Amino acid sequence: MQLKFKDYDKMSNIVNYLRNYNGPAVKIMEVCGTHTMSIARSGIRTLLSEKIKLISGPGCPVCVTAINRIDEIFELAKRHDTIIATFGDMLKVPGSKAGFNLSMLKSQGANIQIVYSAMDALNLAMNNKENEIIFLGIGFETTAPGTAVAIKEAAVKCIENFSVFSMHKYVEPALRALIESDDFDIDGFLCPGHVSTILGIRGFEFLVEEYKIPSVITGFEAEDILVAIYKILNQITGDNPSIENEYLRIVSYEGNKLAQNMLNEVFYPDDDLWRGIGVINKSGMAIRNKYSKFDAVKKFNINLDFVDKSTACKCGEIIKGKIQPDECKLFAINCTPENPIGPCMVSSEGACAAFYKYLRF
Repeated sequence: MQLKFKDYDKMSNIVNYLRNYNGPAVKIMEVCGTHTMSIARSGIRTLLSEKIKLISGPGCPVCVTAINRIDEIFELAKRHDTIIATFGDMLKVPGSKAGFNLSMLKSQGANIQIVYSAMDALNLAMNNKENEIIFLGIGFETTAPGTAVAIKEAAVKCIENFSVFSMHKYVEPALRALIESDDFDIDGFLCPGHVSTILGIRGFEFLVEEYKIPSVITGFEAEDILVAIYKILNQITGDNPSIENEYLRIVSYEGNKLAQNMLNEVFYPDDDLWRGIGVINKSGMAIRNKYSKFDAVKKFNINLDFVDKSTACKCGEIIKGKIQPDECKLFAINCTPENPIGPCMVSSEGACAAFYKYLRF
């Protein structure tokens, strides 16, 4: 069924179906952190039968950044001639030392500046030639093209004081790692609309062709998500797994070729460490040798640590869909937005932040 966006009569029928669903119990994972926040904010869980369980996945980029990388950022921030340029979400993310974050370092004199894009960071470099500007590259295929553009622009303009600490990641290897884990028990995927804009439908065909898992690409309005859940249930009950696109107004089959080419030119897949998951082969975006002068890892001889550090924080279990945020003993007691213990409580896309703000009562 192809629905017109915001067709209220048909939406009413779908909500009734979801509320009264009495088929097999299902677990559906929303891969994207923006979906997690949208589901919590709109109260979608209250519209679903008890047999439909929504699980948050590894799609919050701040949440999956390893503690090791956060500690390495702190060391960079202590350099006297350096400006760390970062998205605001990173300011309160703690490392391995409790209570230690970029915001605290800033109060102690470190030069930390919030930017809205990698190009902002490049402009910062062009206007502060006496400082080294290090941009913290966080995110998946959605934000990484912007970082690639900034690196290429820096090369064209021969900017010497700009570099990127790339912690960008590919979505597909993470989903494969989850699916191939021994205790995987997800019945369907809400695929991320943002990443699908870049990768296209074809970027998620492997979910069905190789794993036979019902999957729907969807947008971020409540109606988008409800229709996607409805379609996943139809695939499950009809034993007809497929990849459907409910985000027709944005996502094409091929995706954004220009952005894909930009990613391939600047980055290559390398092994990377994910918080709570460990090392996933070829899941990180490393900067190609052609642009190595803009690679902060090489420029500042960062010795990347790949040993996953465990803490009392259960973000790792949450982004794997093993527990809900309120099942963590720290949730809303020791760990709050004002005093976050882990990144899932810090990020505006974090599952813990969404539960704390909308679902804890």
